[in-house]
Amino acid sequence: MHLYLLLGWFLLFAQTAHAGARMDRPVKVSYPGGKSYFFRLELKDKSGTPYTLDHPELFLSSRAIERRRRQHLAVDSTDLPLSPSYLRQIADRHVEIVARSKWNNTVLVRSTSSERAVGLQQLPFVGKVTLVFTSPDSIEAPRRSKFREAFNHWDTIPSDPYGITKKQIERLNGIRLHDSGFRGNGMLIAVLDGGFMNVDKIPALGSVSYAGFRNFVYPPSASIFQEIDHGTMVLSTMAVEIPNVYVGTASKASYLLLRSEDYQSESSAEEDYWASAAEYADSAGVDIINSSLGYHDYDDKKTNYAYRYLDGRHALISRTASMLADKGILLVCSAGNEGMGTWKKINFPADAKDIIAVGSIGSNGLNMAFSSVGPTADGRVKPDVMAPGNPVAVLSGRGSVINDMGTSFSAPLISGLAACLWQALPEMTVRELIDVIKRSSSQYEYPDNIMGYGVPDFWKAYQMGKKER
Repeated sequence: MHLYLLLGWFLLFAQTAHAGARMDRPVKVSYPGGKSYFFRLELKDKSGTPYTLDHPELFLSSRAIERRRRQHLAVDSTDLPLSPSYLRQIADRHVEIVARSKWNNTVLVRSTSSERAVGLQQLPFVGKVTLVFTSPDSIEAPRRSKFREAFNHWDTIPSDPYGITKKQIERLNGIRLHDSGFRGNGMLIAVLDGGFMNVDKIPALGSVSYAGFRNFVYPPSASIFQEIDHGTMVLSTMAVEIPNVYVGTASKASYLLLRSEDYQSESSAEEDYWASAAEYADSAGVDIINSSLGYHDYDDKKTNYAYRYLDGRHALISRTASMLADKGILLVCSAGNEGMGTWKKINFPADAKDIIAVGSIGSNGLNMAFSSVGPTADGRVKPDVMAPGNPVAVLSGRGSVINDMGTSFSAPLISGLAACLWQALPEMTVRELIDVIKRSSSQYEYPDNIMGYGVPDFWKAYQMGKKER
């Protein structure tokens, strides 16, 4: 009888779900601009650029320059913008420039003809042309989801100011940092993600300090706030502060929201978008980049990566990520959720050097089975550290507090507390910050490629860093 009752409930649920699916079925639209081919152009030099290293104020914000000065980092040739002359000549070949990277000296172009690569290759300043993406015939038209104006009454925990987020911050010993007055004040964090559904509408996110918003994905988004809510959930773990309900790890920091992930396809063009977004974040003067994104498996299987490329320099996204410390920026990224799949390893750019790649632990303090593992191809320990990944309380794009899982949410827990730690120890360089976080971690003496250096203790890191200054 129980079996039949369960079957009846299942059939009723299935019929209701099917009816809902008909109502909410995504609307397909033709790919904007028609069938398109995206080529990455590697340029030979920057000849003809009007910029010089003597005047970085012409291409970097005062905040970006000050960040370098504070860490004794020089502006170098990678910081110089691409040659305007080269860009004009590329555009004259009847292609559209959709992304560019001054650090890698590359340009991503879109063409409606696959034959245009031949003409691009003939330009004397172009070293290599690579097809990185062929568009689908159609994509889903993004639509906003509905959202709640207020929390459910059961979301409130009157007995605790941290509400549902207490355990995930307490696990990293971050509450003591907060109690000492360090909540990310004065820090600027860039969030690179695929969408920030309803961030501009949800009341709980209305008091967050925003430094700006920008889209780097083609086709351009009408609004990053009508795209997926992955970025909304990531942002919430850091930025929200609703006493007795939900408190993030760095609620007093400012946030720059950048869309670099095309969630409707998987191609290495997304590495170009990511590089453009990271360079924009640098020029805006961010201190920390949180990237809960990772790549290795693309729609075009010929472009997939192999384990041997996990060296921090082969993939364009990892090569870019490995440059961030030399710009004075801390990158915190997800290790990946590949542990139970065939890949198993960390994703790109978690293989980058001088960053913090974060894996996930469960409530028992042990690694989650889905959390990606190391090492890198050149033998470095990965992930770097671990943080709660199941469950993690997040705020969805519908404005509801939910429990979710994944290294996507482990990373911003670390990003936020790293911002608090850097606020407390502002004289530290990026590499010193990374080092003290690792040294505070639970298995620093005996790191491995499952848990890395373990779970950081941010109060301990503060005490160590303060003593050493």
